[in-house]
Amino acid sequence: MRIAMLQMNSGIDPAHNAATLVQAIADAAAHGAVMLFAPEMANLLDRDRDRSSTQLHQQADDPTLRSLCDAARRHRLWVQPGSFAFRSDADPTRRVNRAMVIDDLGAIRTHYDKVHLFDVDLPTGESWRESAVYDAGEQLAVVDTPWARVGLSICYDLRFPLLYQQLADAGATILTVPAAFTRPTGQAHWHILLRARAIEQQCFVIAAAQTGHHEDGRETYGHSLVIDPWGNIVADAGEMPGLTIVDLDLAAVDDVRARIPVHQHRQNLPCP
Repeated sequence: MRIAMLQMNSGIDPAHNAATLVQAIADAAAHGAVMLFAPEMANLLDRDRDRSSTQLHQQADDPTLRSLCDAARRHRLWVQPGSFAFRSDADPTRRVNRAMVIDDLGAIRTHYDKVHLFDVDLPTGESWRESAVYDAGEQLAVVDTPWARVGLSICYDLRFPLLYQQLADAGATILTVPAAFTRPTGQAHWHILLRARAIEQQCFVIAAAQTGHHEDGRETYGHSLVIDPWGNIVADAGEMPGLTIVDLDLAAVDDVRARIPVHQHRQNLPCP
């Protein structure tokens, strides 16, 4: 399975971000990839709530998503466009951070709203309160593609291993972690946690990331990764935006699970 992983420096203009994504779809197809993976907040990365609110749409009306579906159909490419910020269908004053999978006919096969929201105060002085504007999701999601079953997650979910166990138990052999990790947390934990999730669940992990200094003033870590089920880093995109092409040997999943059958040995015991 040949995949393309897009590392982005998304900004405050959805039209510009859309153009980057559509071009990446064309480039991925030209390189023979069958599926593209993009980072968290691929359509809009802006922590100014008033400014970003003028750019947000509900999923059904989002022009960036519409352009991606058209491009996926035109280039016959599956797309996991990281995650998008949308207005909530239930309450348009609230938002959701939503990951999706688009098939090669331009249809949205499934979606997942980020369950774990990033409400933290970092030693650098950075403070984040996603829950102030975003509603948490309440359901996990896996989707079948022609090559593998894919399990969806987003960024801060990475710190909650039970989520990935549930995705693997549901048959996922590829785990996606689109992200916009801050630089301090990325330097400390990004590679370690992603390798751990791959090793624990004996799955491929594809983690497309935001990178660099962004228009809204934040800085993200980059280092989009592809990791195999043994925990080896197959690709590390470094810190520059761009496309990385990777060939996945999906037979590695069965090979690793046969060598160390943790899924058969797992015990779910009651806690007194």
